[in-house]
Amino acid sequence: MRRLFLLLLFAVSVPRLASAQDYPRYPAVGSTYVSLDSWIYPALERLAALGYIHTEFLGLRPWTRVECARLVEEAGDRIREEHSESQQAIRLHRQLSSELAEALEALGGGRNAGLRVESLYARFMGIAGSPLRDSYHFGQTIANDYGRPFAEGANGVAGFSARAVRGRFALYVQGEYQHAPNAPALPERARKAIAEADLNPLQPAVPFAAVDQFRLLDTYAAVNLQNWQVSFGKQSLWWGPGHGGSLLLSNNAEPIYMLRINRVVPLKLPGIFRWLGPVRIDSFFGKLSGHHFPARPLFHGQKISFKPTPNLEFGFSRTTVFSGVGRPLTFRRLWRSYFDIGINPNSTSETDPGDRRSAFDFTYRVPGLRRWLIVYVDSLVDDDPSPLAAPRRAAMNPGLYIPQLPGLPKLDFRIEHAYTDVPDDRSAGGKFIYWNGDYRDSHTNKGNLMGSWVGREGRGLQFWSTYWLSPQSTIQVSYRKGKVSPDFMPGGGKLDDVAVRADLQIHPDLSLSTFVQYERWNFPVLSDRGQSNLTSSFQLTFRPHGRSK
Repeated sequence: MRRLFLLLLFAVSVPRLASAQDYPRYPAVGSTYVSLDSWIYPALERLAALGYIHTEFLGLRPWTRVECARLVEEAGDRIREEHSESQQAIRLHRQLSSELAEALEALGGGRNAGLRVESLYARFMGIAGSPLRDSYHFGQTIANDYGRPFAEGANGVAGFSARAVRGRFALYVQGEYQHAPNAPALPERARKAIAEADLNPLQPAVPFAAVDQFRLLDTYAAVNLQNWQVSFGKQSLWWGPGHGGSLLLSNNAEPIYMLRINRVVPLKLPGIFRWLGPVRIDSFFGKLSGHHFPARPLFHGQKISFKPTPNLEFGFSRTTVFSGVGRPLTFRRLWRSYFDIGINPNSTSETDPGDRRSAFDFTYRVPGLRRWLIVYVDSLVDDDPSPLAAPRRAAMNPGLYIPQLPGLPKLDFRIEHAYTDVPDDRSAGGKFIYWNGDYRDSHTNKGNLMGSWVGREGRGLQFWSTYWLSPQSTIQVSYRKGKVSPDFMPGGGKLDDVAVRADLQIHPDLSLSTFVQYERWNFPVLSDRGQSNLTSSFQLTFRPHGRSK
């Protein structure tokens, strides 16, 4: 299995040298990435689930605006070829075409130059009751929110995003002011449990200070070189098909400073590898923040995704945390971090290849139910070359997506069941998935897990049902249940929450998002009795739709 994995890595790492081609061929133009929380992704995923897009890669996001335009163009061709009468598909296609008009023009060889303020937004969020805020040890009340701070009381953000393109160059900036109230220090028993679980010194009882800060989120410059886009800056990645969170990389933490090389348009490999179908590749090299044991480690990752048929997508990915204070970067350490796939219990700090994780995911449209049922699995393992080589040591997140219910074409349903409490007979005590003995802060950036909200030694069940009023207006009901093993935290822990979310387009340039969630949690190391909280948020977003300047 290790040799097969290395063969796949080699086969797709040199596609340009093997005369690989675009799938199909498109102009190499600069384009910014679509924000991971944009309405464009669920709209395109819905079009794909209904059978109108066949070359999307759901396990490798974000996509550039030009790539989204390519998918919209593909959907339009299929809608016309099939003389589709699906009003859902037609409305989705029409709205996406309007949103991506400039990218469609660039895709067709037209003008690709402009500067635009993409959005201005403000969000107020109130939390009544004590929330969970530590995804690395307990859980978190608010997940997949770019690592924004929050605490009991009044929280707020106000920000903007802007983009500029010219020829093969692109620039994106998103910045915001963030406010969160102060919070009391963790009780001593919780701090002792954390120190024991992480093998770190006991930390002092320091209250959490109020946050009032300006933060850059996704902010980067990019250049497109023959449809390989090279970008540098703070960037967010979502490497998995799950809706509740990717096990490997998601927007649960603040964006990472990185140099990224991404194949933004699918390519087809030559010779015997042609049967793998369209291929996309993503890789990055960056640094992590907020680490203490050791501080300032480096971080890199690679992902390869294939679509051998229009109904099957699968991908392999890998990340490594290495170097840092006290572990200077050397050629030997860099080489091992990329190419050492074995486990050596006698390794030293000099020969240690780093904190490695590998993931495998697939998405499949079920035969006979192609437009009714999609199944997918996201999996992750520590220190093994792939979850396929060690399924009993792997964390899993299987899911089902039903894009339309019988007789209710505007209503969809999705369910996922994730676990990092792996079925191996030996108890890991929290010292396996997302943890490493040499890198104690492991898979976090500024204290937040970069993967799934389920955390270490956890299990989680989620479902969502969304009613599509229009492509940009939806009402969603969701439920989440999480558990943490008592082998990890004394007494274990659990959380349950139910939420209602409404995203409404109230004017062509103005949208309203509201969110209400009620949660109950019980972690004996945090509180002698169960706690509850009520979270409500209200956000206005202004998106000027005038022509770019």
